[in-house]
Amino acid sequence: MRKIYSLFVITAVLISCGEKKTVSIESLVSSGNLTELKEKKKEIATNLEAINKDLDAINMAISKRDTIKKLPLITTFTAKTEVFNHYLEIQGNVKTKQNILVYPEMPGILRKILVKEGQNVTKGQLLATIDDGGLSNQVAQLEATSQLAKTTFERQKRLWKQKIGSEIQFLQTKTNYEAQSSSLKQLKKQQSKAFIRAPFSGVIDDVIKEPGTVIAPGPGSEVFRIVNLSNMYVEAEVPERYIASITKNKEVKVEFPVLGKSVNSKIRQVGSFINPNNRSFKIEVPVANKNGNVKPNLTAKLQINDYTDEKAILIPQSIISENAKGEQYIYVVKDKKTNNEAIAERLIIKTGKTQGDKIEVTKNLSADVEIIMEGARSVNNGQVVRVINK
Repeated sequence: MRKIYSLFVITAVLISCGEKKTVSIESLVSSGNLTELKEKKKEIATNLEAINKDLDAINMAISKRDTIKKLPLITTFTAKTEVFNHYLEIQGNVKTKQNILVYPEMPGILRKILVKEGQNVTKGQLLATIDDGGLSNQVAQLEATSQLAKTTFERQKRLWKQKIGSEIQFLQTKTNYEAQSSSLKQLKKQQSKAFIRAPFSGVIDDVIKEPGTVIAPGPGSEVFRIVNLSNMYVEAEVPERYIASITKNKEVKVEFPVLGKSVNSKIRQVGSFINPNNRSFKIEVPVANKNGNVKPNLTAKLQINDYTDEKAILIPQSIISENAKGEQYIYVVKDKKTNNEAIAERLIIKTGKTQGDKIEVTKNLSADVEIIMEGARSVNNGQVVRVINK
């Protein structure tokens, strides 16, 4: 019965529209100008809204007069408040601030390599030696003369305390000893450059030169690459529109797809510069690396909590419809009776952020309202329905 009435109303409206128009839709679409098309769209939207109102009125009248009551069957759920955490998902790369090439500090022949690739080393550990070109012999000679100068100075000092000898003799021996000590110190400092040591604790990632190679300070003479895998972090670029919500100490979930693992962390640093090329800023997120599986340049996915609502109302996106005005709406039930019969009511809502298949309702919906779930797209405003929740 309802379908007959609906078809009757739609046919009457279409016939009425057909009598008034002189130009067919096909002709208007193919040759009409923008103004004519907009006017026709507005006319059809107005007619459609009127048709929907008439259908709602007829359906309500039918439901009141229908003694058989073949009511639409629906299911519902009750709106409730919950904590809603929204996450921004971006991609980043793993880096370490301690990933360097080790260069020699003096020219010479690389004499010995004392470590191998993959070996763990500690800060200051000797990695290689360079032929010092006779510096060790000079140091030995200067040590001997320095020791003699020290002995002479100490003897003259004792005599001077006993008022034996002249002051000039004491000052000469003191000056000679200090000069010898300074020269020895400088020569030993120069000699120390013949020993290549680890600048920090880490892993020897690459041994680049072989013993016997002639090396010198500067590009092209790197001997080792050393990496510290315990101080790793993820660097990522964030679009500038999130500059107010992505701040230091924000919680981050870091996922490594290749490793099949994820860790929780916080933003350690937020960049103060907006890249003019892509309108983004950089962030750093430290990551633990107890097993050493996280390597530099490894791809990581970041989920950053950029928005939280402690009392949010979330509903499935699938139950939301949109009217001709672009307004979003859902159906709720009211006047529910003991036999589970109720009236479906259209409710215009405003929505916010989404997470998965859920969306936050920001306006016009409160907690404890019963919302139509299954059957939400097949009911009409004011229609009597039967709730069949299990």
